[in-house]
Amino acid sequence: MITKLFLSAGVEVSVSFIKRILLVVLLGLNIPNGFAALTIEITEGVESAVPLAIVPFASSSAPVNISSIVNADLARSGYFKLMSEQSMPSRPVVASDINFKEWGGLGQNYMVVGQVVDAGNGQYGVQFQLFDVYKNSQLLGYRMGSSAADLRRTAHHISDMIFEKLTGKKGVFSGRIAYITTNNQGNKQQSHQLQVADADGFNPQTVASSVEPLMSPAWSPDGKKLAYVSFERKSAAIYVQTLATGERNRVAEFPGINGAPSWSPDGTRLALTLSKDGSPDIFVLNLASRAVTKLTKSFAIDTEPSWSPDGSSIVFTSDRGGKPQIYIVPAQGGEEKRLTFSGSYNARASFSPDGRSLVMVHGTGNDYRIAVMDMGNRSINVLTSGPSDESPSFAPNGAMILYASKKGRTGFLSAVSLDGKMQQKLVFNSGEVREPSWAP
Repeated sequence: MITKLFLSAGVEVSVSFIKRILLVVLLGLNIPNGFAALTIEITEGVESAVPLAIVPFASSSAPVNISSIVNADLARSGYFKLMSEQSMPSRPVVASDINFKEWGGLGQNYMVVGQVVDAGNGQYGVQFQLFDVYKNSQLLGYRMGSSAADLRRTAHHISDMIFEKLTGKKGVFSGRIAYITTNNQGNKQQSHQLQVADADGFNPQTVASSVEPLMSPAWSPDGKKLAYVSFERKSAAIYVQTLATGERNRVAEFPGINGAPSWSPDGTRLALTLSKDGSPDIFVLNLASRAVTKLTKSFAIDTEPSWSPDGSSIVFTSDRGGKPQIYIVPAQGGEEKRLTFSGSYNARASFSPDGRSLVMVHGTGNDYRIAVMDMGNRSINVLTSGPSDESPSFAPNGAMILYASKKGRTGFLSAVSLDGKMQQKLVFNSGEVREPSWAP
């Protein structure tokens, strides 16, 4: 039986929904120094994975193994079956070195060769070529410069180009993710961190740290800022922080709940949940004037707003029908319409970049899974196996969904393709993470 709580105005809700609204139920984590190394496991790939060989790039002094990073990126996607270095018959660097018949005989559809040249003063020249082995033809070929500090980013950019050329979908390897970690410090004291890392988990940086809870990170459309909730002043407040400078501004600290910030597509407004007038409702905050406009007026709990890509409407979670379900309202205010009717629990919805799909947490009883709704016919496709999946976030290319999951008391991140065929588990070597958000 699910325990019930009663809020003001006689609103009855489940404890599970309260946890998701207030977002103050924190996982006990154990992450030394607030950081955790991340490895990514492919738990399920597409059956038609394409054979691909990333030949080690020729390099005499580069501090970063670019070809190894490209290999890991493309293998992690689940779309390719990467040839092991030990199985390679040779180490070609340019087209004239390649015996295409030999590589084709080993079942390779495509191959990549390249080299990294030390240009001096900490600068490097990077070049690569992508070939169709059976057609003996070049599909891509680029030369680019990079500083030593940017070699990993250059490698991810190469991965993006190869992925898009071979799949027709934009790559997301050069993107970033934000997430929350919590470190147990002893004496029941905890330290909470908002961190940003590369999409492959490398280069984690702490954006904010507090002994009080941090939650709900949301990227600005240009990827330069994060909005988030902090309890550092002993009550909920929403902050906006510029990543490059660390400058942060407290933009909402009304009495009661200040939560679930979501950026408008033009970056000028935040949709958020406020309870300053009584029960939690959806408001829109103008970041320039700090003026707030109330969109919903319900005695129920309205929360977790998220904008449509064109900025015309906002989806949100409400229990006004007795159970948490997804509703939609015009961004300028107006009639509120219910979108979900399948399942006893639908929450935390957000649009795909093209606006054609809506990802959400879909639950029945105590079983919570990630599901996608087709906005055309309103059909719902459940993508994950649960039972404790939450906080879904679309990748910028719309092909993958990042989400938080839990097994026992262990929390971790996972990713699933939009069709559910490819699954990844993002494993931190120590500790746990929650509330992931993929940068635009």
